Amino acid sequence: MIIGCPKEIKPQEFRVGMTPNAVQEAVAHGHEVLIETHAGAGSGFPDADYAAAGATLVDTAEEVFARAEMIVKVKEPQAIERKRLREGQLLFTYLHLAPDCAQTTDLLESGVTAIAYETVTDAQGGLPLLAPMSEVAGRLSPQVGAWTLQKANGGRGVLLGGVPGVGPAKVVVIGGGVVGTHAARVAAGMGADVTVLDRSLPRLRYLDDVFGGVFRNRYSSAGALDELLAEADMVVGAVLIPGAAAPKLVTRDHLKTMKPGAAIVDVAIDQGGCFETSRATTHEDPIYEVDGVMHYCVANMPGAVARTSTIALGNATMPFLLDLADKGWRQACTDDPHLLNGLNTHDGQLTYFAVGKALGIDVIAPNLALKS
Repeated sequence: MIIGCPKEIKPQEFRVGMTPNAVQEAVAHGHEVLIETHAGAGSGFPDADYAAAGATLVDTAEEVFARAEMIVKVKEPQAIERKRLREGQLLFTYLHLAPDCAQTTDLLESGVTAIAYETVTDAQGGLPLLAPMSEVAGRLSPQVGAWTLQKANGGRGVLLGGVPGVGPAKVVVIGGGVVGTHAARVAAGMGADVTVLDRSLPRLRYLDDVFGGVFRNRYSSAGALDELLAEADMVVGAVLIPGAAAPKLVTRDHLKTMKPGAAIVDVAIDQGGCFETSRATTHEDPIYEVDGVMHYCVANMPGAVARTSTIALGNATMPFLLDLADKGWRQACTDDPHLLNGLNTHDGQLTYFAVGKALGIDVIAPNLALKS
């Protein structure tokens, strides 16, 4: 198979879809790999590393898309990239279609077969290709939140860990999954007073057993949320419904009860965000203010630490990438129902029910797409 990896063009996105190690593995399996020149520069992988791994370097993204049978990326294809996709081509990347009608429409019109990292599952019910970026974003969220809290950035001027004689910042993490757990660990490690909210009692028991002395947890209810938001210096939104639009748990009315200069970090912004007032921002212009509350809503947070993120993502995606290339998508998805769960579009049809529900588009079952 001819595998193509273009340079990411989303603003301030420095990750790359394939590492030189992934290229070396794919070439060893008998595949040809096309890498756009300078695609890995933002992650610290020069063209020479790709050439040494056996890749063919090409000068333009147009050539990558035109020649490749499978396109491997990090972020969802931008509008100009979607015009280059074609029927019969395989796209393997993050998509986050539920809040993005324009992208969904373009992918359906292209006829491309699109497998989304964020909806591939595993035998434990997890999301193995989303997990590494969730870990990065979770660990990064207290760091960027602490920066947002600085007075020069419009924040309250509160130090996350406090100092002797001055109490630490109060941090509320909404959601106790992968993002929330890593956010809470790092915030607590920075000395903050941290509370995690979640509605799963088994998850709360797990967090208490493992981290009981590090941070607190509470069952998430409207009353608990109201109480904690009024006290919070920082709120991290870490709620995920796989493949679906994030629920709006914090309303604009809630902001009126929060402290002036408090910081919101919405890690769920890729799926539309879990704050009513969230809108996607970039690393170039990451924060904005609504009703005195500072919002950090960068849609590709892990791109800020591109080398760590690229290597972590590459470790997770490589086995799936090789299966798709070795067997073709139909056989790979037939052999692995968890990979089939990643199928979002095929031949002009939507194959992921949560996206169809969010956007009001008819859906076919992914196993039917295998037979079409």
